[in-house]
Amino acid sequence: MSASAPGTHPDGSVAKLIEISEKPTLGRRLIDWASRPPGRLYIPACALVGLVLLFEDSVPAGHLPSFVIGLGGGLLLAGMGALRLGIALAVARPMIRRYWLRWVSAPLIATVALGLAVADVPLRTRIDLSSESLIELREETGAATTIPLNGEWTGLYPLTSVSDDGETVHYTVEGAGLFQPSGLAYSTEEIPTGVFVPGQGSRVYEHVSGDWYVWVDH
Repeated sequence: MSASAPGTHPDGSVAKLIEISEKPTLGRRLIDWASRPPGRLYIPACALVGLVLLFEDSVPAGHLPSFVIGLGGGLLLAGMGALRLGIALAVARPMIRRYWLRWVSAPLIATVALGLAVADVPLRTRIDLSSESLIELREETGAATTIPLNGEWTGLYPLTSVSDDGETVHYTVEGAGLFQPSGLAYSTEEIPTGVFVPGQGSRVYEHVSGDWYVWVDH
């Protein structure tokens, strides 16, 4: 006698069911995906992108690698969120009402990150935490000299050089600037902003707070 009767083999039954079952269409898969609230991967991914963008804003004139990662990741997540919400509004509104906190988490993270960036909170905070160390470095720098630092950390910034022309101290921050070198400037005298300053070459300044400025080499 055979070890198993015809039609009773478990593997054969499962294979037959899989063969005759209807495969879900792309539309059905999208509906199933959108009917579930944002989960354990999407919301942390939004938080991570928000932190990357806040770091980018804390660097004078921006930081190109984190800008590209943050912008690309933000656009991808925003597109996914809009698609998911649009489908859910059409076919799964009760799920939105039931898990409303998870649905609003991503827009809330984006709003907070953008608000902090527009207000320059990351940049101001990082400068405030670094100012004492930067000023100490200034006191060690003689007038009309440039000292290479090769990425040495001072406060919360890696510096490639520091120079003092007797009126303004320029700190070149490693990796700062999206397309041109950039850094911080310290001056007790007001520096004109948004224009080329006589005697400062191609630098353009933007005031941050107190005696601190951001400069960009154009």
